Amino acid sequence: MSEGLILLVEDDADFAATLKRSLEKRGFDVVTASGPDALPEVLAEHHPTHAVVDLKLNGGSGLVCVDELHRRDPGMLIVVLTGFASIATAVEAIKLGACHYLTKPSNTDDILDAFRRGTGDPGVAAASQPTTIKTLEWERIHETLVATDFNISETARRLGMHRRTLARKLEKWQVR
Repeated sequence: MSEGLILLVEDDADFAATLKRSLEKRGFDVVTASGPDALPEVLAEHHPTHAVVDLKLNGGSGLVCVDELHRRDPGMLIVVLTGFASIATAVEAIKLGACHYLTKPSNTDDILDAFRRGTGDPGVAAASQPTTIKTLEWERIHETLVATDFNISETARRLGMHRRTLARKLEKWQVR
């Protein structure tokens, strides 16, 4: 008997295959989608109970996927994974319906623990490291991207920077 159906939204095929195998070994059925464009087709055929969504997807943001999944099924447990932790993206992910936000490297046990907890843990220790200038810059850029529905031209205008400069920054950071 299956533990449930997990939707894995990840554009890194190797990581997706590894995580899928690991989740299947623990009794879950797993379906994958490479990004927001693949969601409608996958969701037309499957009704996942859980989702693991990578924050940075080729050509888009995992937050778009979180929003879509939560609107389709508010009871779905959604965990966001990222290689670049940011207060702004964590808050936005939770606002959009994610139950947890984990930084990479997170393993399968971390993800399953996040699903089991379902809600936040008030006992988690606050980070003691001060926020870097790069992190503050990224948070401001991401906050503006969210406010403009990820319109790069409008984001650049609001931030007072050239569109190509913003595009280079986004490409350079390769948020995962």
